[in-house]
Amino acid sequence: MADRETVLLKAADLRAQFEAAGARVVEAAILQPAETLLDLYGEDIRARAYVTSDALRGEQMLRPDFTVPVVQMHMTDGAEPARYTYSGEVFRRQEHDPDRPNEFIQVGYEVFDRADPASADAEVFTLISQALGDLPITASTGDIGILMAAVQGLKTDERRKQALMRHIWRPRRFRALLERFGGQRSVSEARAELLAGKVETDAPLIGKRTQAEIAARIEALRADHAAPPISETELSALETLLIIRETLPFALEHLRDVAVDLPSIGPALDRLEARIAALAARGVDVDHLDFEASYGRTSMEYYDGFVFGFYRQGRPDLPPLATGGRYDALTRYLGNGAEIPAVGGILRPGLILDLQESLS
Repeated sequence: MADRETVLLKAADLRAQFEAAGARVVEAAILQPAETLLDLYGEDIRARAYVTSDALRGEQMLRPDFTVPVVQMHMTDGAEPARYTYSGEVFRRQEHDPDRPNEFIQVGYEVFDRADPASADAEVFTLISQALGDLPITASTGDIGILMAAVQGLKTDERRKQALMRHIWRPRRFRALLERFGGQRSVSEARAELLAGKVETDAPLIGKRTQAEIAARIEALRADHAAPPISETELSALETLLIIRETLPFALEHLRDVAVDLPSIGPALDRLEARIAALAARGVDVDHLDFEASYGRTSMEYYDGFVFGFYRQGRPDLPPLATGGRYDALTRYLGNGAEIPAVGGILRPGLILDLQESLS
């Protein structure tokens, strides 16, 4: 494992490459306001964040990544086109894997540009690929926006769509909801009695929910149970979408077939097609670049479009050397009415050096 000084030198070199590409160096405070930002990271990072309390500033957390603070900084100053780069430590608990460090250095590149999102996607991907040099790595790509569009286009009520959207990043829960909404999962005896009105709702309260909250929850469950199931055609199309794993051109072709039954994904597929062309224009061998429709569903929950990762060849089980993706909605959330398409990615210089050392 490379020592800290060597990692910092590598980080400085990577950051200099992004500066040469036109990015401005920015900093983000190590302590970030937890109340505002924790919800933006999603369940995984929330569980792994180091949170503390400050008498003056309220709940604070050690920086778990740079993207959200950089977006917040940019949207405070205005939604103008810009390119940024940064480097520094991030902090995440590793309670389930003590061999992984809970503090490591990231180097990042972020692009805010509304002129040509497909070109910006290709720019970030290729710059990060070039920064990795000739290391024996493989790239994985996906597009969270396609699955989001599929869910939003389902012929079901808005409450069910919102539930599925919340759990896109939790594949098991997402699948369980699909089974339930499709009428494929039986209801427990206790819930059946509740739905049939056989359970007293004015019993003594246990826990923190009020009587009104309990009644509202019961009403929501009954309304959901009364809603017609999602059709077999849509469920089958979603299942097909979720298992697509091909090289980019074949994946697009397969997804076009799925769009016959899920027409709402059409615009997202047009964006994918434009991205493929932009990547090819930058010299990427798209005919051999992997695309997986489910890729990125266990990463940052602020991603809502293109996602990618670079892994040591033959070892997808190891942490990626670099990751990134598109997060347009995040700029809208932090922009107080303003928004701008945005995409970025990070590299981990420590892992890059470790791989280089293992090959020498």
